[in-house]
Formats: sequence, structure tokens, C-alpha cells
Amino acid sequence: MSLRLCCCALLLATARGPVCAAGDAEATPVPVERVAQHVYLLRGAYTSGRQPDGNTVLFTGGAGWIVFDTGRHPEHSERILDFVRASGARVDAIVNSHWHLDHIGGNARIRANQPDVRIYASPAVDLAFATGLKDYRSRLQSRIDDPKSRAADRQAWRREIALIDSAAQLRPDVRIGGTRDRQIAGLRMRFGLEVDAVTGGDVWIYDRRSRVLAAGDLVTLPVPFFDTACAVRWSAALAGLEDLPFERLVPGHGAVLGRHQYTRYRMAFDALLGCAAGSAPASVCADAWIAATGDLYAASDQPRAREMLGSYFSQRLRAPAEQRDRHCPP
Repeated sequence: MSLRLCCCALLLATARGPVCAAGDAEATPVPVERVAQHVYLLRGAYTSGRQPDGNTVLFTGGAGWIVFDTGRHPEHSERILDFVRASGARVDAIVNSHWHLDHIGGNARIRANQPDVRIYASPAVDLAFATGLKDYRSRLQSRIDDPKSRAADRQAWRREIALIDSAAQLRPDVRIGGTRDRQIAGLRMRFGLEVDAVTGGDVWIYDRRSRVLAAGDLVTLPVPFFDTACAVRWSAALAGLEDLPFERLVPGHGAVLGRHQYTRYRMAFDALLGCAAGSAPASVCADAWIAATGDLYAASDQPRAREMLGSYFSQRLRAPAEQRDRHCPP
């Protein structure tokens, strides 16, 4: 896999695959947008040559703000803090959907600003620091030590290592071990846990007041991110989400989806797995995915979608069974 394709496939975001050149590109600031009453979205940025930030969803309650995922880069977490400060309130809790750095990287910066904030996540975050993130750190250090690496890339990789090394500030205070209602920041919300779907533990939250579902990387655009996923269990998790009475779903990457748009996404996901299990060329499967979902993201993202799916077909969906199913439980 080329370094360029690796970056397009977000493999550094998931700490899997080869380490790509990180570059020194800067993201264009995006406004915080209102999703529903009491619910706001800070879209994660994806800029070529730069590691991404995941989406952040902000829920306001009587006691403060619940921040669902915190991005990766300092400017993303600063935007979160600026928005919360402007409201005259504070961050009461952070909820992390999963362990990828583009979703937990801002934890330390928010906690440094508000030391008593509590972080909620699945136990899979703890395991990741001992496994996937440990391996990722080793590969980053190897690239830093390579005399052929660019100085700008080394600087970006050192920032990634610094994030991993701040593990004590990234880890959760409260482990979410299952699906149930929780009272946080004056709000009673439904917290869900999907095990061995996109990662070892994927958390979602459903706000009954607004009927907004924050799904994390259980839903991503322009394509599903299969890097650390068990595709079969992921499909089952998506079917389960459809049983929730949400009106809007905020994905881990991409624009907010309405209920009918989500149904199309889920059906296209299952069709993609079915196509991968057959004999059609990967390009035909990618074309079918884009035909079904292409209006859910910018037309300019379609070439990236095809490139990412081509990588996933070779590295995951049509790889040997031990590689394809490596993240599935025995």
C-alpha cells in the first residue's frame, strides 16, 4: 500500500497498517452547527496530507455540556472549549465512542483546562493502549528514526507519540460495560455498547429529548472504515441501531443523516459485504456503493471513496480469512 493511499484510508487514524507521511497541511476551520435543540456538531476535518479529526457532538444539560468525542488536533479541542465558554457553561463529561486517536486525542487538552471533567468510554480503550496503540507508537518511532523521513513528518509523528504517551489523561474514569440509561450532566440518556464491531468496543448515545443518535464510527462517510472492524458483527450492530427511534444520526465522520438516509446507508453496507463475498470486481462493488450513497457526501469525495474501498477489498474484505477476520471473536 502506498503512503498516499494509506493516508486516504485513514490508517493512521486507526493506528493500523503502515505509517504514512503525516505532512504539515492545515485544516480549514469549520463552524459549529446546530443539529437540534440542545445538540450541536463540530465537524471533524479531513485535509490531504494531515491526519483527521472525528466529529464532535455537544449535548447541553442542566449541569453543563456532554462532549461526545474530542478530535485529535489542538485546534479542534480548542474550538470545543471556545464554544462551551461562549455558552457560559463548562464541560461536565466526555464520552468517547472508541479508542482511535481522532476521537480521544482532545481528552487531555480538555482535562487540562477542566481537571474535574469525567471521561466515559468502553474498556476497549484500556486494551488499545497495551496493544494497537503500543504497536502504532513503535512504528511511528521507527519512521522518526529513519534518516530519509522529512522533518515535517517527524514533527507530526512526534505529536502522535505525545498523544499516546498522555495515556493517563486519555483513559476513561468510567467504563461503559453495556447498554443502559445513565444520568450525566443533568441529562438522562441511553448509552449503548457494541462489542467487536468497528473496534473492540463502540459506544453510542441516544438523546430522547432531541431524538439525536451520536453513533461514532459505527457510521462513517464516504465509506465504512474497516481497519479494525469485524464486518459481520458491525452489520448486526447497524441493524440494532435502526430499532432506536432517532430522527437524526451523527456519524463519526461525515454529515448528519436523517432516518431514511441511515436506512439506505445500512442497506448499502450489507450490499457491499455481499458484493465482497461474490466474484464481481472490486471496482463494480465500489460503483454500487457510490450509486447507493453518493448523495450523502460531496461529489468531490467519490474518488477518495473508490480509492479507500479498493484498499479495503485487498487488505480486509477479500484478504485471507486470518487477515479478514482478525478482529472477530473466535
